[in-house]
Amino acid sequence: METVQELKFENPSFFKRLKGMLGVDFYRLFHTPLLYIFLGIAAIIPALVSMGGMGGGEETVSLFSNAWQIIAADSPLYVVHDIGEYANMNMVFIFGGIMISIFIGHDYKSGYVKQLFTTHAKKQDYMMSKTLLGAFSMACMCVTYLIGGIASGLFTGLSLSVNAGSLICAILGKMIMSLGWASLYTFINVIFRARFGISIALCFILGTGIPVIGAAALVGNTSVLNLFLYGSSVYACLSASALSLLVCLMNSVVWAVVYNVLGTLLLYRRDVY
Repeated sequence: METVQELKFENPSFFKRLKGMLGVDFYRLFHTPLLYIFLGIAAIIPALVSMGGMGGGEETVSLFSNAWQIIAADSPLYVVHDIGEYANMNMVFIFGGIMISIFIGHDYKSGYVKQLFTTHAKKQDYMMSKTLLGAFSMACMCVTYLIGGIASGLFTGLSLSVNAGSLICAILGKMIMSLGWASLYTFINVIFRARFGISIALCFILGTGIPVIGAAALVGNTSVLNLFLYGSSVYACLSASALSLLVCLMNSVVWAVVYNVLGTLLLYRRDVY
């Protein structure tokens, strides 16, 4: 009986291990200024963009004709022609990647990872914990971005007319995509754990969707690009439906599984220190 109890103590269940690691990660997240800084950035971005504009002299042409366009585009736009089409809630994924890079980079720089894996933690627990942490952070950034976007729309006097169902699907779709983006960023930072600059640069480039935008410039606006994270993020637009939401969910979950498996294998095969 003692042997069985000792084994159970030394080998806690997957959920207990993950719960313990999430507890540590979320404690660190809420007790450092990092999360609050990026939440503030996400809230300010809509104001900076909507209060800008293009033009000269006394006349300024607004980037938007509707207040909700700062949340999502009117329709799926894989090819971006001007900043107004790009400047929406998708920008959260750029800053979310930078935040995850800083968070994981600190793990390695401080020696936390070495201590963690030397004691009892399993590699897959680390990947999943960081993915869920990143997804939560970006989902919260989507919320503050939404608040900032609404405030900016009211302040600038833009039209607030919208299909409520499509708007809800668009917002939920982008929040759900946080899971896929967080898994990608976690995977990138595991690869380039000792090269912080490369991690930041890659997270920025992929977050802007440059590879998908480049592909779209060649093949045009096609739903095939929804297979990629940026494609599905763009698909969550002001003409979104329940089907759009389902595509975002499936895409985000599938890529989260893929990147977590790849990241776990990498951690087991390579020196993590």
